[in-house]
Amino acid sequence: MSQIPVIMPQLGESIAEATVVNILVPEGGQVEAGQDVLEVETSKATMTVAAPCKGVIGKWLVQANESYPVGEVLGFIEARAEDVARAGLEKVAEPESPANEQQAQQPQQAPAPQTPPSSSLPQTGAAAAAAAAPKRGTVEPRVRGLPVPAHAATVSYMSPRLKARINELGLHAADLAGIAGSGAGGRVTIEDFERYIANLEKQKLTQASPMRVAVADAMRRSWSRPLATVGLAATLDAVLEHRKKLLLRPGPALYALRALAIALSENSAIAGRLIGNKIVHPSAIDIGFAVEAEAGVLVPVIRNADKRPLLEIADLYSRLVEQARQRTLPAEATGHCVATVTNYGTF
Repeated sequence: MSQIPVIMPQLGESIAEATVVNILVPEGGQVEAGQDVLEVETSKATMTVAAPCKGVIGKWLVQANESYPVGEVLGFIEARAEDVARAGLEKVAEPESPANEQQAQQPQQAPAPQTPPSSSLPQTGAAAAAAAAPKRGTVEPRVRGLPVPAHAATVSYMSPRLKARINELGLHAADLAGIAGSGAGGRVTIEDFERYIANLEKQKLTQASPMRVAVADAMRRSWSRPLATVGLAATLDAVLEHRKKLLLRPGPALYALRALAIALSENSAIAGRLIGNKIVHPSAIDIGFAVEAEAGVLVPVIRNADKRPLLEIADLYSRLVEQARQRTLPAEATGHCVATVTNYGTF
């Protein structure tokens, strides 16, 4: 039997960790490939983690109500070789837990001296209990290079070959922030980079003007400086008149959302990403909107907003608002979007 790890997946663009809410299949339970085995909660929604292949749950390394980073091994499935091959997986050795590592190291430690100095005498009472208590470290994502990293930074390590390839294409290390590395410690490998470039070439590309490059560089540097908000007044009389004629009356924010989506579809370079001196246009005009929930603000996403009529957007908006407040947003309604619309409450 092979040991196949169940790994905390990337559950959203800006998600670096998730809390295990419920273990759906106990140790020893039979599972099918794709079957939900864990229920986890992120800052945006409650989601599930699926089994990577058919087999038996051999061991769980997690506890309910504890948070674990993206890329963490959550448990192991004992699977037959044919099921592993069918799923396109490889056998992975089970890593030792910190507790096991400590136990393995204890026999190697030198015995304590018979008469230790007073400064190294064993602690007693409350001091000993505090010293013996396990220290709970902060949750750190195991997969670096997330689309929106937990700690906003560029790739932490680049091989000489990768650096040469980046220089050859005229790119910067910051351009690699959207790549999830598959190498040791989440490092971006040359294969990860080449796949990323190949995927970019499938999208619409246009040449960026020198001004656009300069503006992008200034915006990148501006994140370390105070930000400003620009407010512009708009007359909504025509919108309000049109709204009165509809049975289902969308809010003015939805008019703004659809108008923004249409405008971006006509000039998608505004919503594009600058990679080197090329503008990578978005493949879809997905618009997010802010929803105030009990635990904070969530941002559901309306996919292909430019292709939806206003009343369809209004119906989808109502459903997504309700799902956001119940923390049951589907995975396809979260994540990347090219713009966000927020209603501050005036309407």
